[in-house]
Amino acid sequence: MATILSDPRASGAPRPVQPGGYKVDISRGERIGRVSSEWFSRPDDERYLSLSALHDAVLRRAKHATARTVETREVRVAASRDDVENLALVLPGRDQPVAPTHWSFGQLCSLVGAPSGYLRQLPGPLAGINMQHGLLSHRAELMKTLETEDGRVELRAVTGPDYGRIWDHELVAAVMKIAGNGTGDTRWKVPGVLDWSTMTHNPFVEVTKDTTTLYASDRDVFLFLVDDTHPIEAGRLPNGDPDLYFRGFYCWNSEVGSKTLGMASFYLRAVCMNRNIWGAEGFEEISIRHSKFAANRFAHEAAPALESFATSSPMPFITGIKAARERVVARTDEDRTGFLRQRGFSRPETEKIIATVLDEEGRPPASIFDFVQGITALARDKPHQDARLELEGKAAKLMAAAR
Repeated sequence: MATILSDPRASGAPRPVQPGGYKVDISRGERIGRVSSEWFSRPDDERYLSLSALHDAVLRRAKHATARTVETREVRVAASRDDVENLALVLPGRDQPVAPTHWSFGQLCSLVGAPSGYLRQLPGPLAGINMQHGLLSHRAELMKTLETEDGRVELRAVTGPDYGRIWDHELVAAVMKIAGNGTGDTRWKVPGVLDWSTMTHNPFVEVTKDTTTLYASDRDVFLFLVDDTHPIEAGRLPNGDPDLYFRGFYCWNSEVGSKTLGMASFYLRAVCMNRNIWGAEGFEEISIRHSKFAANRFAHEAAPALESFATSSPMPFITGIKAARERVVARTDEDRTGFLRQRGFSRPETEKIIATVLDEEGRPPASIFDFVQGITALARDKPHQDARLELEGKAAKLMAAAR
């Protein structure tokens, strides 16, 4: 019977956290590498040890920022005699030239239809002439700037006039409503670490620059939190141990236009030291482009969706897993082959899926859950993302059909 361990929403008193962590089976479900990619690419100055520290940093830069719409023909390019890196802009209402960042320079080039790579290679004066021509002939006539004044004046972003900015601190504040400081003062926290030698997920690991999953750069913010002290039991493993899951979500934003705002929620079995997510199930994602009404959509869609996932019962997920385990769709080798072939799997894929389940479970696949696990295992071995996503999509569709 499916139960929720140490969860106050379940009937009965919560159980204490299991010493040494929770035994998990990461051979099941999907591996999600998005957080690991973030973890690998972030230098120390983009890593934060708490949500409050992260929020303070992104709020401080927002307080020093000015967003406004200007006429492109009123912008003057002040080119350096030396190189394009010292190019600056004189904006309406400012006497002091404003230096674009590497990112905003690329945005400005895109806005006026000039290849940024080419302009960066030109001598400063020639790059300035090309940029000035593009601004004077820009058909849209208007652009929105984000200028920051914190010791020096810097142009952080250049977008179209209808760009709908969602500030990074707004997303962090929305997460803090459900996660507090993100370090254990609520059920949501920076994740623990999988011990590969014992295959146990230890939820209690010190939050350091090496383990944190709270990031922000001058272009974006990214957060990953889990509820890994309240495991959810959704059935049993072949050896009789409980199949344990935890809740997790990550979200991202860029107030300067380098990416959309988005969030993904899922159930997972473990997080390893390099922040790969293992054994994920029930992955759902929403994203919001920074269009004209983006701020309203954030207020009415994204923030409530995050709070709903954080506070809702996991019973629909548990029920779905249980239904998939109980729904037997194949009893013979012919049934198994036919079941997969009818759903678009090639003969080699069909053979590998069946062999994988046989190897991992000690028996051939019979239930929808068995087939889903075999398909996701096949997907993990695909080197190309499009092939992997196609297989994972088929697995998700099959899982949904069982509910």
